[in-house]
Amino acid sequence: MNRPLPRLTRLCGVLAAACLAWPAMARCLDEETIESRIGTGVEAVPTESAGPRMNIQGLVREAVRRNHGIGAAKLLAEAAADDAKEADVAGRPIANLGGTLGRSGLMTPGYPDQTGNQGRATLSLTMPLYDGGRINRLAEWRGQLAEAARLGELSAEEQIGLQTVSLVLERGRYRVQAQVYQQFARKMSCLVQALETIVSADKGRASELVQARKTQQQAELARVQTVSAVKQIEVRLRRFVGDALPADDAIPNGLLGLPDLPALIAEAERSNEIAQLSAQAEASDRYASAVVAGQRPQVGVSVTGSKIRGVDNQSSYFAGLTFNIPLYNAGNDYSASAARKRADAARLQRAEALESRKFRMAEVYEQASSSFDRARRTVEVVRDSNQVRNFTLQQWQQLGRRSLFDVMSSESEHYNLRIAYVNALYDGQQATALMWSLGLGVLSRLQ
Repeated sequence: MNRPLPRLTRLCGVLAAACLAWPAMARCLDEETIESRIGTGVEAVPTESAGPRMNIQGLVREAVRRNHGIGAAKLLAEAAADDAKEADVAGRPIANLGGTLGRSGLMTPGYPDQTGNQGRATLSLTMPLYDGGRINRLAEWRGQLAEAARLGELSAEEQIGLQTVSLVLERGRYRVQAQVYQQFARKMSCLVQALETIVSADKGRASELVQARKTQQQAELARVQTVSAVKQIEVRLRRFVGDALPADDAIPNGLLGLPDLPALIAEAERSNEIAQLSAQAEASDRYASAVVAGQRPQVGVSVTGSKIRGVDNQSSYFAGLTFNIPLYNAGNDYSASAARKRADAARLQRAEALESRKFRMAEVYEQASSSFDRARRTVEVVRDSNQVRNFTLQQWQQLGRRSLFDVMSSESEHYNLRIAYVNALYDGQQATALMWSLGLGVLSRLQ
């Protein structure tokens, strides 16, 4: 008759421990309410405002302004433009003034030597009249090269813009993950406090306290690692934009939706890189035409006059036409053929790049679509997971209807699902930014 007493005593101890732990549990439940509001903020799609777009646009502009590679590309574009202007004025007259000043001597047998100071001045004027269009083709070649250099500068800016946006997105990804891990660690801290109260009355549940502390430490370790990743990304971001980093991680709403794929593919032909390849192909074609024109007769006008003062005073002049008619050069055919083949190769390279870009757009579009779809599906699972963990916690609190292992498992699953949602959402945003860059560019989308 005395055996049931230990069980009754133990049950009373458990009830007393539960009563003592109830305030800590209540604090956990109150904190869970706060976490639910935070979780809703993470899981919701933010609305678009002018602030996020201006923040990223300002960062991209600052990155473009600070980048030395873009500065070099700009100087190369300006140099190519100067080369084009030089080629454009090649058909204008060229005037030269030359002269000599020194001492001259003339010794002729049977005649007295003539020595003394002498000055010579020469003025020449030349201008091409007909060259088969060679000068015009060379000017067009230089002009297309200058256009290609200008588009290369824009492509360099686009690459810097894409890298900046990608770093901003990665910074936002890890900062949100750090918030989730912090909430997970805070939830485990509440459970640890409750278990400490329970263990003070029931030493037999000390293993549960150890298990809860271990899970809390794991969550805190994940948070610390994520914060370290944020700092590493910020170091890389400061290289582009300096120390003025935005305080928030708001993203323009355009990155949260899929662009229209047919319209995006149509933009591929107008992208800076494809336009640059087109300019290079046109430049190769113009150079090939210049090589062919160089094998035609060349006609020009020349006017030359000279004046000698000193020992022998003389004046002379010449005015007339100059011409050069190529008769035979064994290498002419090969040079013209090589120039044509390079032009054809440039056009094929442009076609290959355009086709590759279109298929890359379709591939990235599928990645973005899958990521956003995964994010939407994960939201539904997160909501169900939130209910499951709440029910599990309540059943564990009700005198052990669930084990602490079930509580830890449901909590870990819930926060891992939230991390999965964050990754899916930011993967979709990264893919959308990449699709922008494959079209008209990130910079144009942020205008």
